[in-house]
Amino acid sequence: MKPAVTVIGAGFWGRNLLRNFHALHALAGICDADPALLANAGKAYANAAKYSRLEDVLHDDPAPAVVIATPAETHARLVRAALVAGKDVFVEKPLCLSVDEGAALVRLARDRERILMVGHLLWYHPAILKLKELVDAGELGAIRYIYSHRLNIGKIRREENILWSFAPHDISVILGLLGCMPEHVQSQGGYYIHRDMADVTVSLLSFPHGIKAHIFVSWLHPFKEQKLVVVGEKRMAVFDDVRDSNKLVLYPHTIEWTGNVPVAHKAEADPVPLDGGEPLRIECAHFLDCIATRSVPRTDGEEGLRVLRILQQCEESLKYERDQTAIPTGAVKK
Repeated sequence: MKPAVTVIGAGFWGRNLLRNFHALHALAGICDADPALLANAGKAYANAAKYSRLEDVLHDDPAPAVVIATPAETHARLVRAALVAGKDVFVEKPLCLSVDEGAALVRLARDRERILMVGHLLWYHPAILKLKELVDAGELGAIRYIYSHRLNIGKIRREENILWSFAPHDISVILGLLGCMPEHVQSQGGYYIHRDMADVTVSLLSFPHGIKAHIFVSWLHPFKEQKLVVVGEKRMAVFDDVRDSNKLVLYPHTIEWTGNVPVAHKAEADPVPLDGGEPLRIECAHFLDCIATRSVPRTDGEEGLRVLRILQQCEESLKYERDQTAIPTGAVKK
């Protein structure tokens, strides 16, 4: 029998998950404590069971898996309860808000022999999968530097800062492309809407062999930008997710020495052909396949925990950097 899921959280992102699991004929139920959200989702997906309480999902729902799309501060509690109830779990990023809690969840999933998958969506994007293939095949040469920009003027959260809201995707991709953890992490941020919550952060990650990466995230930006650049010794790759086409492009620029002077030689951009498919649909289908085959997800709990470790180190660096700097309070709202 094909696996089925109940989606917990029918709000901003939950609506997208409902749409995709319904299209995959795998939506068994919907759970939300907000009567209006539950009613709206119920109209759209009349055949799905409706639950207003988590307890009813965990004890009465026959679906073997849950998909958690609730605020990040609730993830640890909901994931733990679902695993204890014997459910496989797909939780949106981040896994939770504490490394200790994340490690406990990973152990619990392992002990209960349950699937635990984290919604690091970019690892289901055809462009990122192709980029990983090119990096592993040595097509870019040795990686020198990676930078990512995830910027927008959009949904501003109060339960988590911009680092925890935007950066998990980029941290996940950078760690996966390089296949190792950074040796040093440094972050700094700007606090403009609320004195205790960063709206803009820049994080610098230093990896073995001199490889550097930086991640710039902001929800105070005049337009949407989602760009990842990988600089290799042979080629440079640019993933631009805002573009309608040619989302992944290679630049075979070269640097040659003339005497003692380095000279850059620019080359034409070379678009990379990609497979089709909506990343979220691919991600949802992957979770269903993992349930059916009992295979380890591409973004499993261990991968989510690695990302969580970097997020926590960035957060600690933000706090240290802020404690060392006198921040004017006149223009900051309480």
